[in-house]
Amino acid sequence: MGKIEIVLRNHPGGFLLVTKVYQLLGDIKLEFDDSHLNYAKETYQRQLDLDTATARIKYTVGDVEFSREHFASNPNQVMVTKISGNKPRSLSFTVSLNSKLDHHCQMKGKSQIIMEGHCPEKRIPPLMYVNDKPKGIQFSAVLDLQISEGNGVIRILDDNKLRVEGSDWAILLLVASSSFDGPFTEPSDSKRDPTTDSLSVLKSIKNLSYADLYARHLDDFQNLFHRVSLQLSKSSTRNLCLKQNQYDGVPTAERIKAFQVDEDPYLVELLFQFGRYLLISSSRPGTQVANLQGIWNKDLAPKWDSAPHLNINLEMNYWPSLPCNLSECQEPLFDFLTSLSVNGRETAKVNYEASGWVVHHKTDIWAKSSASDGNVEWALWPMGGAWLCVHLWEHYTFTMDRDFLKDKVYPLLEGCGLFLLDWLIKGKGGYLETNPSTSPEHEFIAPAGKRASVSYSSTMDMAIIKEVFSVIVSAAEVLDKNEDDLVKRVRTAQSRLYPTKIAKDGSIMEWAQDFQDPDVHHRHLSHLFGLFPGHTVTTESTPDLCKAAERTLHKRGKEGPGWSTTWKAALWARLHNSEHSYQMVKHLIYFVDPQHEKPFEGGLYSNLFAAHPPFQIDANFGFTAAVAEMLVQSTLEDLYLLPALPRDKWANGCVKGLMARGGVVVNICWIEGNLHEVGLWLKSQKNSLKRLRYRANIVPVNLSCETIYTYNGQLECVNTYSLL
Repeated sequence: MGKIEIVLRNHPGGFLLVTKVYQLLGDIKLEFDDSHLNYAKETYQRQLDLDTATARIKYTVGDVEFSREHFASNPNQVMVTKISGNKPRSLSFTVSLNSKLDHHCQMKGKSQIIMEGHCPEKRIPPLMYVNDKPKGIQFSAVLDLQISEGNGVIRILDDNKLRVEGSDWAILLLVASSSFDGPFTEPSDSKRDPTTDSLSVLKSIKNLSYADLYARHLDDFQNLFHRVSLQLSKSSTRNLCLKQNQYDGVPTAERIKAFQVDEDPYLVELLFQFGRYLLISSSRPGTQVANLQGIWNKDLAPKWDSAPHLNINLEMNYWPSLPCNLSECQEPLFDFLTSLSVNGRETAKVNYEASGWVVHHKTDIWAKSSASDGNVEWALWPMGGAWLCVHLWEHYTFTMDRDFLKDKVYPLLEGCGLFLLDWLIKGKGGYLETNPSTSPEHEFIAPAGKRASVSYSSTMDMAIIKEVFSVIVSAAEVLDKNEDDLVKRVRTAQSRLYPTKIAKDGSIMEWAQDFQDPDVHHRHLSHLFGLFPGHTVTTESTPDLCKAAERTLHKRGKEGPGWSTTWKAALWARLHNSEHSYQMVKHLIYFVDPQHEKPFEGGLYSNLFAAHPPFQIDANFGFTAAVAEMLVQSTLEDLYLLPALPRDKWANGCVKGLMARGGVVVNICWIEGNLHEVGLWLKSQKNSLKRLRYRANIVPVNLSCETIYTYNGQLECVNTYSLL
């Protein structure tokens, strides 16, 4: 292999060698007197209510029951806590703010604490002196304290704490802001004042009561969360409409530990909806993308920087957004991709002398697009932006939003396509190839007998390029751009792309040559991209490749980190193999003790966070997407019902509100493992769906807008209902 040189320049965003780190702002510290150490342990309860996105704690000290309620309001941009005792004047505590970053606190009036601080300019900060002007992002948090009228007092302690004494209840409002002003503004150049911004938010809600804030929070959250419901049962005796959950009150950790024996379908429901809750809570219009730990990083130096990784992790974070009816939650991804394309255009020009734009495998809040530091097997991978472009097209196929396709998607596709055309070279046999090429984070045994990672035309490279080229052609057809020069060049290139090949052992080859694999159980499944999340390998059009994909999955085995497990579940689902898909669902749900965890073994922590280990949120999202894939699959023209339903494990069930391509909302109920009823209605104004499929049964359909269609288990339309 020839020597590879990458030009690195110290340019904001695009050419930094090292990504920046996602760090936590700080903590609210609550201090109670020693009597609270003697709470009645049998009374202690802690829960997260997914239906209301509210965390609650209850416990009893003597004859007083204390409770805390926490929620984060997206519409009002405030974190709210209510602490109360059920006896008058029973509540006393001290509250303060703290941060692991450089900070200071001060009082504002008699009931507010302001914490101001800054991030270091560099990952390893130099010595700071009192008069130095910090150059990292500035931040501010303002805590406002309210107590019951008539009962209780607030005192200031040490000029940085608030003490509540003899109150019935207390409400804490926390608002935080930073000086971040987009990826193209240096922190030192930002004109934003985070303290002013925080105080402005507090002022905007000063006339809202706790009940007002909670009502707005519920309306905002449940508008998204209530779109999809899922009920599963092993037994035909369960009444799905009058659900009685025998596990109420059982600690989540105990339920996880028991799953390998009882295979509790309620826990599958919970974990499915937990993924939706996490996406709603970490990715909304106007926020940053959900990174490697969503927003739930607790460390200053988190593993892998808690950064968005583009060789599976960031993409998996957004897999459930479309099928699980949360398309708005993808907006931060597309805003981020727009920024990446700006820096990526410079990276393509400087590093590759290519047109268009390119992004590699690891990025950050500054939209870093260049190759990162580290081993070539992960650092040299210029396909990250191309993979994300597939999400753009998927958003169109699920929403049928032509304006979005024209204004947002197509310009990004054009730039991506231009880079890929320049990146491809003519190889043996007249094929177009990528060279150099890697398969993310994996190696092979070179002919000389040594481990290597750089070759040409890795299967994932070619699969992503095939997918993007297909997307460009499809988008051009919708937008009447078939005669564009780019589209003509893409069409010409499509037939010359290096094909996916089958190895001697019947599996799909990961590289262009049938190299020996030093780690057949490797966590990545890159060479199966065309099967899932791609669409170039299907049971109908490429049965031989599907058979090879099945062999590949058997070779990879069950073991691996959480995200690998959920990817395997989705891949098996695409093969319509319910048995193995469910095996991967089951494989994820085992208890991981953070004190005795082992890297790359997956599992769940006691709070349902998925383990790599350590914690990575992608598997939580991947699980939700995989379960949806087991129940509904689609193309623009075909809708597959229960394609990978584990009939003996989820014999009876009902799912409502899943989305299919073409903008179709899908409700399905099944009894004893067999389809019972299907409800369909168009969320979009354009119908593309032509066929319903259930097992061997295929029926033509022609849906109209604003009409609900009901089908029986034989796919006979038995009722229609107008929404007008």
